[in-house]
Amino acid sequence: MTFSDFQFAPEVQEGLLSMGYKNPTPIQAQAIPLVLDGNDLLGCAQTGTGKTAAFTIPILQLLSANKNFDKKKKIRSLIVTPTRELAIQIGESFKAYGRHTGLTCSVIFGGVSQGAQVNALRTGVDVVIATPGRLLDLMNQGFLSLRDVEIFVLDEADRMLDMGFIHDVKKLLTVLPKQRQSLFFSATMPPEIQRLTTAFLHNPVRVEVSRPSSTAETITQMLVKVPHEQKGKREALRQLLKTQTNVKNGIIFANRKTTVALLEKSLSVHGFNVGALHGDMDQSARLKTLQGFRNNEITFLIASDVAARGLDIPE
Repeated sequence: MTFSDFQFAPEVQEGLLSMGYKNPTPIQAQAIPLVLDGNDLLGCAQTGTGKTAAFTIPILQLLSANKNFDKKKKIRSLIVTPTRELAIQIGESFKAYGRHTGLTCSVIFGGVSQGAQVNALRTGVDVVIATPGRLLDLMNQGFLSLRDVEIFVLDEADRMLDMGFIHDVKKLLTVLPKQRQSLFFSATMPPEIQRLTTAFLHNPVRVEVSRPSSTAETITQMLVKVPHEQKGKREALRQLLKTQTNVKNGIIFANRKTTVALLEKSLSVHGFNVGALHGDMDQSARLKTLQGFRNNEITFLIASDVAARGLDIPE
């Protein structure tokens, strides 16, 4: 199967060709026709399966088919995602795939001044990609309305639950138009997400390309037993990193922000090229670190779970 089989509008097809997209991944092959047919969708897919394109591409097609409407202060599609980095990345995907469509896109997140985001919304925008907190804040201030949203996407739904955003999501779902298309994507299906699905999706079609909580096919897992005390753990980590001679870059996850800072200092002292990423950093520092990692200026990224989902880092 190729993307040309979907018979997208020429401007959408042109964007995909310019990106070098030829063959859809399994989640894309299954989800895109269902979205184009107007179905509500529950997609169960891991990071790395091509999930973002599975909803961005058909949304571009659907919005491109009807550009003749009064755009003033309207939002046609809303995508809500748990982290700022993922919101920015989805925005970049929209702009890349839709470069020939003339559709507009705005990314909204906290940690930065809201001025530029408010200005972008003043004349209306086709697609808004947002984190829940800043989105609700701008709504409460009267800077945006969701009454015209045609397509709503909740990305990384289970991660929203983990990060404590579920009440914000419920608030959004109650103010969205009842006549809308809703697409939920989640790597796992905890009971709270299943209840949301039952309450707010209309006869959703379930697409599952990997068993919930299963490991992506591109991942090889290994278990290394290390001492329980912290100093021994750090020594074991350094020895492990030294043996990975074929590793171009890597992410080291820690479950506390204080541990992220401690590991960054410890590994740096021992000569490793490292950077840190966690939720208490200001947004400019987070973006700078992530860009440095993408550009191979940072070999090992030490991160809290803010980086646990969706970040697309080549190789």
